[in-house]
Amino acid sequence: MGLSTDELAMAYHQGWADRNPETIVSMHSADSVFHVHGGAEPAVGQEAVRILITSLLTLVPDLHFETKRVYIGEDHIAFEYNMSGTYEDAHFVCDGADVIAVADGLVTRKDTYLDLVALGDQIGSIPQFGATV
Repeated sequence: MGLSTDELAMAYHQGWADRNPETIVSMHSADSVFHVHGGAEPAVGQEAVRILITSLLTLVPDLHFETKRVYIGEDHIAFEYNMSGTYEDAHFVCDGADVIAVADGLVTRKDTYLDLVALGDQIGSIPQFGATV
């Protein structure tokens, strides 16, 4: 049996806090979708999700999330947070939210929404990332 949604939420957040792509990907289903709206095309499948996560962590090696609120239901998790880090010597902080669909103890879909206006004001143009980087 897989993780409960509560356990998955805690473990998933810890994987991101540790900046560990393998740990994060291990909590995604084989056909999972990860879409950073406005930043990259949707990544479909574990390998594409791994590439997207690795790309993000390469662009922002000090990526950090300060949780504001977490909402957990039987089949979903919603995180609201401040995302911060450094991109090409520019430090940034912006609002973000993740809407995560869960089935059988795994992430089946993750939609990430960021305050791209605030992010762009701090770092300049938003870099494209993912499988094409």
